This record gives sequence, C-alpha cells and structure tokens, in this order.
Amino acid sequence: MKFGAIDVGTNAARLLIGEVAENNGIPFINKVSYTRIPLRLGMDVFERGVISDHKIIEFRKTIQAFKLIAEVFNVVDLRACATSAMREASNGMEVQHYINKMTNVDIEIIDGDEEASLILSNFLFGNQEVKDDFIVIDVGGGSTEISVFKKGELTASKSFGLGTIRIMKEKAPVDVWEKSREWVMKKTKSGKAVKVFATGGNINKAHKMLGKKSQETIGIKEFRELAIKLRAMTPKERINEFKLKTDRADVIATACDIYLHLFEAIGCDEIAVPKIGLSDGIIHNLHRKHQIAAS
Repeated sequence: MKFGAIDVGTNAARLLIGEVAENNGIPFINKVSYTRIPLRLGMDVFERGVISDHKIIEFRKTIQAFKLIAEVFNVVDLRACATSAMREASNGMEVQHYINKMTNVDIEIIDGDEEASLILSNFLFGNQEVKDDFIVIDVGGGSTEISVFKKGELTASKSFGLGTIRIMKEKAPVDVWEKSREWVMKKTKSGKAVKVFATGGNINKAHKMLGKKSQETIGIKEFRELAIKLRAMTPKERINEFKLKTDRADVIATACDIYLHLFEAIGCDEIAVPKIGLSDGIIHNLHRKHQIAAS
C-alpha cells in the first residue's frame, strides 16, 4: 500500500509518497516519490504575523498539485501536517479552512510535541537503536526539536524557537541560544557517550556537501570547518560553490550554526544523519493505523 505525507514547514512544503517494505524482517520506507516546493510561509508569518493573500494562493496551488500527484500514485491514505509557521500565523485557522474547502485536504496544525513525536517514530520503527542512549536534533525554519532517549525510552523532549527563517527575520527569543544550550547540557550531563542523530533538510545537504556516503557519520571537526566556511560566504557564493538552490543558500549557514551550537553543548565527536524527517514519520503513522484497522 502506498501512503502520502504532506509536511507544510516554515521554509518549504513537501510531499512524500512511500510504501512500507521489509529487509530481513526489518521494516523500512520505500520512497516512491518526493516533491519539495519552497513555499516559505515563515517569511510572511515572522515578518507580519499573518500569511498574505499572495502566499495563500501559492499554498492552495501547492496542495492541489500534491493531491493530484498522490492520486496518480493511487495512495490509500494521505495526511497533511503543518508546523511552526502555521501554528503562529494569526490567520492560520482561517487559511486551514480555506485550503480544506478548495482542495478537500485537511491540514492538521500540529504542536511541537506532536511534531517531535512523528519525527521520533522513525527511530522506533523497526526497533532500530532503541537499546542505546541517543539524542535527536531536528532544525527547521521555525523551531528546533530536541529529544533524548535513555535505553530506548524517551526521557525528555523540548521545542525551541530556534529556526532559520525565524532568525533571518530577527524573531527568535533573545535568550533562546543560551536556554537551548543549558537544556541540552543538563539532559546529557551524565558524561556517558551519547549517539547524536541530526535530521532536517539542511543537515542532509551538509552531509552531501561533505561528500559523505549513506550512513556515514560526520566528524564534529569537519562539520565545524564547514559551518565556519558557510558563515563567511554570501548566499550567492554558496550557490556558486555548492550548487545550492536559492532557498537553501540563504538558510544553510544559520542552520549549521544551530546544529554546531547544540553539538558542542553535548560534546559529541560525530553525528549520524539518517535523512529522515516529519514526512517519514507521517508514513509510519499511516501504516500503523492501517495495520491496526486490518487486525
């Protein structure tokens, strides 16, 4: 069965079409199709507090296109979730109702806890890594979600208003850098080595820019060097050297700064980049729902 997952983020909207398969008894998502549109709702929301009429039209067209793609692939279920920008837009509910009326797609405006839960379902799916202590850091356009696991159990999770578009628009809380550092240090202060997973489009791109193969970790030293290099470059220079898209080039340095800030607070030597995110978690959720319904 194929499922469709729409992730309406602060920087971009994404559609993942996937089906759950197994390899040696371990389930995984076979990604059939992936579409990303740089919708950038956060540019409106963090500057004016609302989603503009022009952006609403782009939003509606994006969801209409996603729905058509999902129909082409004959998905059995489609779920759409919106995160930070839609949560904070004063007209978020109004836009949600309009999109539903025009496309018949119900976009759920989920809170930070639900967002983190869906991302974390990727790590519990197939029972991977559940016996280890690990931490998951997801940096988006509007927020950063940090979750801590001890012996396979989620022991702490928190969302911080530390996002690339939010920082670009100078709307991040003044003390958020220090608060996020203090929180993550407190949660990992045992001194025991903890595995760090980093998720999000920018860390995926950084992984590729560093020439890493699938499943290959990033050393903290080489990541720090990349972050420093990107910080010193203009968006145009990043586009020319790394062949980045415009909407990636203007946020990737900030994203790397956020990741580095947290990696250094943890004191890790390397970072794993599984290249999974909210849309993967939505697919897992839909698969589980249909399994329960069929049992």
